[in-house]
Amino acid sequence: MSESSQSDPRGELQIRTLAMPADTNPSGDIFGGWVLSQMDVAGGILAATKAKGRVATVAVDGMTFYLPVFVGDIVCCYGDIVRIGRTSIAVNVQAWALRAHSTERCLVTEGVYTYVAIGSDRKPRPIES
Repeated sequence: MSESSQSDPRGELQIRTLAMPADTNPSGDIFGGWVLSQMDVAGGILAATKAKGRVATVAVDGMTFYLPVFVGDIVCCYGDIVRIGRTSIAVNVQAWALRAHSTERCLVTEGVYTYVAIGSDRKPRPIES
């Protein structure tokens, strides 16, 4: 899916944060790793809510970067559950940017994050329905 083919986010808003100068790469754009970490937090919130407990990230699949994120953009991460297994949850996470000093919203990246529910022993545990 290209960024221009979607006008509304998929799923529900999980986090919103402001892209700051400390989050830039050497070219002055927001570092892709920072965006990925925000997406991981967002997906983890949704997965932990569904799993009713602690989860750990085990995979990130199909990451696609469409547009850069700039200093001053408000980054909004949306999550939508794709699949629930016995111990794992796959979440489609989209990052949208509200451009600074504008009402323009654009899809900047998306991917599927997989989390495993873990118990106090840090081992996988079944997800309750």
